[in-house]
Amino acid sequence: MSDWRFCPLCSAGLETHDVGGLPRLICRARCGFVHWDNPAPVLAALVEYDGRILLARNHTWAAGAFGLITGFLERDEAPAAGVAREVREELGLETDAVTLIGVYPFARRHEVIIAYHVLANGEIRLNEELAEFRLIVPEKLKAWDFGTGLVVRDWLARRRVGS
Repeated sequence: MSDWRFCPLCSAGLETHDVGGLPRLICRARCGFVHWDNPAPVLAALVEYDGRILLARNHTWAAGAFGLITGFLERDEAPAAGVAREVREELGLETDAVTLIGVYPFARRHEVIIAYHVLANGEIRLNEELAEFRLIVPEKLKAWDFGTGLVVRDWLARRRVGS
């Protein structure tokens, strides 16, 4: 549950009540505000570039920690267009094809991950968020057991079945 204390509409205090079968923060003054506290939609791109998978390290991550390209879905944006935008913004690459891998709950970060396999081309130019990248042949790619690692797991499983 959120740590909000005051209504963003009228500044009255918030209190917890059952709304829609879950505890929600609502306005004490009954102005109509309900803090639904829904998870944020996050886009993830498993980027295939020149036959290899691109993993990147954010500047804030520990050395040696790499992951998929991710970012938040923008208002009024289709998820497939959003993942292409994230790849362009973070890597400077254009997308040739975008295919949905799946949708994954990520409760630890209060997010829902919408993941795509993205075929990309161009010259890699990392933006200010990213420190470095690695290109890995799919046969050497290994999934991790949380977050976007589940995306990698599913993509690898489908790839093996399709071979």
